[in-house]
Amino acid sequence: MLATTIAGVFSITAAAIFSFTLLSTMVERMVSLSVGIMLSTSLLHALPEAFESQADPRSLFATLLAGLLAFFMLEKLAILRHSHHHEGDGHHHAHGYDKHEAGKSGWMILVGDGLHNFTDGILIAAAFLADPKLGLVTGLAIIAHEIPQEIGDFIVLLNAGFSRTKAYLFNLLCSLMAVLGGLLGYFTLDRASNLIPYVLVFASSGFIYIAVSDLMPQMQRRSTLRETIPQVLLIGVGVIIVLFLTHQKHAHG
Repeated sequence: MLATTIAGVFSITAAAIFSFTLLSTMVERMVSLSVGIMLSTSLLHALPEAFESQADPRSLFATLLAGLLAFFMLEKLAILRHSHHHEGDGHHHAHGYDKHEAGKSGWMILVGDGLHNFTDGILIAAAFLADPKLGLVTGLAIIAHEIPQEIGDFIVLLNAGFSRTKAYLFNLLCSLMAVLGGLLGYFTLDRASNLIPYVLVFASSGFIYIAVSDLMPQMQRRSTLRETIPQVLLIGVGVIIVLFLTHQKHAHG
C-alpha cells in the first residue's frame, strides 16, 4: 500500500510541477531514464525471477507473447496512446494539438488513466510478493514511466478546459486506483502464489512494449549527436540503478 501510494502521489505531484514549469526539458529526460529502468527491470530482474520459479517456461513465453499482443491491442483502443504524447515536447504543433490527437474528452482520459493505475497496483503487489527488492525496482520503474505519462495527461486535461487545480486533483484521485489494485493483487495473488510468475511476465511485456514501441521511437526523432548523448547516458543511468539493486539482492541472498 505504501509503495502504490508513493508511486501514485509522487508521480502525479512531480508531473504537475514539470507540467507547470520545466515541461519540455524534463519530459525528454524522463523518457530516456524510463527506457533504461523499464527495459532493465524487465530483462534483468522480473523475467529472470519468473523463469527461476517452477512455472513451465513454454507457458511463460506464451504469456510474454500474449502480453505484447494485449498491449498492442490496448494501444489500438487508445487506452494507452493518449498518455505518451506531450505538447511542449519539441515538436512544433499548434496549441491544442494534444487534445485533438488524443481523440478523447478529458473525462475519458481520466477513465483510461484510472484503469492503467489499477493495473499498475496489481503489478507492484505481485512484484513485492515475489521479492521485496523486485517490488522496489518495479515501483521505481512505474514511477519513472508514470511521470512523463502523467505530464501528457495534464496537458490533455488543460487543453480540455480543466483548471490546474482540477486537473491535479482528478489525476491524484485516479492515481489512488493503484492502491485498490495493490490490495486486490496482494489478497488474490497471496492465495494463488503460482500465478505470480505469470503476472511478472505480463508486467514485463508491458514495460518492454511501451519502451520499444512508444518511448524509443520518440527518442529516435532527436537524431543529432548533441541530443543522442544525454539520451544514452540517461538510459545507462536507468540500467545502473536496476543493476545496483539487483546486485544488492544477490549480495544479501
